[in-house]
Amino acid sequence: MWHGIEGHDEVVGQFRRALARGRLASSFLFVGPAGIGKRAFALKLAQAMLCQNHPEEAMDPCGKCPSCIQATAGTHADIDVIEKPEEKSFIPLELLIGDAEHRRREGLCHNISLKPSMGGRKVSIIDDADYLNAEGANALLKTLEEPPPRSVLILIGTTEAKQLPTIRSRCQLVRFRPLPTETVARLLTAKSLAPDDATARRLAQYGEGSVRRAAELSDPSLWSFRDLLFERLSKPTIDGVELSRIVASFVDEAGSEAPPRRARLRQVVAFAAEFHRRLLRAQCGAAASADAKLEGRVREALDNGQNDPQSTATGLDRSLDAAAQIERNANLATLIECWANDIAGVGGQ
Repeated sequence: MWHGIEGHDEVVGQFRRALARGRLASSFLFVGPAGIGKRAFALKLAQAMLCQNHPEEAMDPCGKCPSCIQATAGTHADIDVIEKPEEKSFIPLELLIGDAEHRRREGLCHNISLKPSMGGRKVSIIDDADYLNAEGANALLKTLEEPPPRSVLILIGTTEAKQLPTIRSRCQLVRFRPLPTETVARLLTAKSLAPDDATARRLAQYGEGSVRRAAELSDPSLWSFRDLLFERLSKPTIDGVELSRIVASFVDEAGSEAPPRRARLRQVVAFAAEFHRRLLRAQCGAAASADAKLEGRVREALDNGQNDPQSTATGLDRSLDAAAQIERNANLATLIECWANDIAGVGGQ
């Protein structure tokens, strides 16, 4: 474990070697599942490179010097972090190059071009880089192609495929692996995100290597709805209107604010994708999983005539598309209705 960050020692070694050789790239693209510590790693890396007591190649921030203290507090003048606002579909252009009245005189691209105030480096971090649109990516081109001296730009995303070609071709790719199940369980307990060790282990098994996803699954109502959804999806004929109604009602229970509503619908379509993924594997002769409830519903679906892998794959693709539409801030009511209707059209065939 590197300074409280678990599961990424291999990446730590990569940076240590690059710094020791004096061959650190100027732009990096961190990719890996959400909720595995990529942002925390980027911030700790910035602190390590700017530490005033230990050499940067040691990757060992002292935590006591003025630079380390400011980095920890989030007030370091040489560390700039931007992310997509919750209410926006993309990272606003003004965060990168300033508003219309201050173009190229404010924003991340301007800040990283300034001389380091504490004599080390300038480090800029773009979280949610999956949400850079073409305009935003183009705004970064000059910084990527002509990086300022002693500057490091880190973009954080989930997959390489979600990045525009102008970004992918100009950044060194750094892959972060999903965390081991036992690590996720331990972190859930340590962060008080699960009431007990047994629950932490159960959530970790479904977390897909992500602490964030596992923590989101701690709501008991999600598991009750998961059972209801699987029951509906396993029927010989799926009623799209009824499916839309129960999903909309469940999303409404999250309240009136958009972020929790989107998070809840994200879980619903993830459950549907999980069901179709497992059903597809069963149709292809794969061995049963350890999830007894899911396996029971999959057997019911097979018994009810859901034996066409092509239809099941279409259902899986539709749920994955819906997940992407949620991230693009699609209208939830319309999305639920269209998704449920499409799922009904491929289910029970």
